[in-house]
Amino acid sequence: MWTDAEERFLSTQQLGRLATIGSSGPQIRPVGFRATSETIDIGGSNLSKTQKWRNVESDSRVAFVVDDTGGGPQFAPRGVEVRGHAETVRDAGNNADGGGGDEVIRIRPSKIITWGIESSSFHPISRSV
Repeated sequence: MWTDAEERFLSTQQLGRLATIGSSGPQIRPVGFRATSETIDIGGSNLSKTQKWRNVESDSRVAFVVDDTGGGPQFAPRGVEVRGHAETVRDAGNNADGGGGDEVIRIRPSKIITWGIESSSFHPISRSV
């Protein structure tokens, strides 16, 4: 699902931002993650006790962003945005970066948007998956 360039970028990053929808509106939080061939897995300590877990159980629509300002002296933002649906998984058997137990929030992308990875920083590429 990921292009080679996207996979390389994601493998160098440790922190992303997960946006979920709760009863009082959107919530966004920094999270540790692991990109698999088909999903983004988000881990964390006591994950099932968090608001983001409860939000996903109520409404599976999520967005997830990993970005940075690029390497080198020039400002060259780059990043990956994933839009899709998530599920809560207990006993996942593979910890996502971010620590804690075998619970993960697993995102199945339906749209991937990138910038500065395979295009100019200011000309995003979007595709449905």
